[in-house]
Amino acid sequence: MRVVICGGGVIGACTAYFLRRLGVDVVIIERTDVAAAASGKAGGFLARDWCAATPLDALARRSFALHAQLPREIAGDWGHRPMSAYSGYVAPDGDPRRNTPSARDWLSDGVVITQRIGTTGTTAIVHPQKFTSAMMNAAIAQGAELRLGRVTGIVRDADGTRAKGVEIEGGIIEADAVVIAMGPWSLLAAQWMSLPAVYGQRSPSIVYDIGPNVPADALFLECETDGSAVSIEVFPRADGSTHVTALSDIAPLPLDPAAVTPERDAITRLQAMSERLSPLFRPEKIIAQQACFRPVTEDGLPLIGAVPQSEALYVATGHNVWGILNAPATGEAMAQLIAEGGTRDVNLAPFGPGRLEPLDPSLLQAR
Repeated sequence: MRVVICGGGVIGACTAYFLRRLGVDVVIIERTDVAAAASGKAGGFLARDWCAATPLDALARRSFALHAQLPREIAGDWGHRPMSAYSGYVAPDGDPRRNTPSARDWLSDGVVITQRIGTTGTTAIVHPQKFTSAMMNAAIAQGAELRLGRVTGIVRDADGTRAKGVEIEGGIIEADAVVIAMGPWSLLAAQWMSLPAVYGQRSPSIVYDIGPNVPADALFLECETDGSAVSIEVFPRADGSTHVTALSDIAPLPLDPAAVTPERDAITRLQAMSERLSPLFRPEKIIAQQACFRPVTEDGLPLIGAVPQSEALYVATGHNVWGILNAPATGEAMAQLIAEGGTRDVNLAPFGPGRLEPLDPSLLQAR
């Protein structure tokens, strides 16, 4: 059996890895580079039980366990480490609480921690770019093939009902099954098949290199900026980098992932907010100013499973903020579904793409 995976992000890489573990031949087609989009620029935060009482709970718990297991199975260091998580707020300018010493010596006065919301048993972190690359390299080491190219269509059988491969610039790659895992760019595949809409939510971020000065605590803080309350998230990583993000918005999705750039005003505001959090967040410590588009769906749940009205055609996208967390269990479940006809650890029924109305391809062409 041969499977073509369209997309070299974290979902595609994990699906390729678990397919190879089941002995399936795999070809991954990536337009730009491995982890070129959100898979390389996300925070990398993991939570075991933050999706409790939602359809995502079983997927998140299985994936959290796999994240802890994979470092023992795969070569490479992507900085998986347990961490605590806290919520709090930044006192506004002029507020008397601005003079309150912070409970964390690396944070500025006026940064108030109110509650622990995650422990080292329930929350953790990885470096997303390093994790995605390690999963892809592990799949390749087991025999998967990675090709750079742009998918332009699906090849079908004479009846038009079964996928037989993909068209790429310069040729055709034949396959027994095809997986669409292109993040928000999976929207483009609605030209070739019946798929619900996938939207791109833009998230700017700044990465600081401040070494081991920051403890392994994720922070979720409310901060006032320009007269409105904004949530800002801080994720210290094992390699000494700290990822800070806020100010997500909906914006037009560039056709080429390589064309994604941060909006200048958002980065300026984010930098000013960061400098209010800690004296360690100095301009000379910035190693990346970036943005990525997270894939989201109308109901907030990912699309994982067989594409309606097609055979041997699958999709895995729409994971929103939980893409890095849920990638291993998604890849494992997709591999089982494709190779064995069903899943063992996670029920994919809540994520079936047939639950939502398909996008009208004419609307996509109008864009």
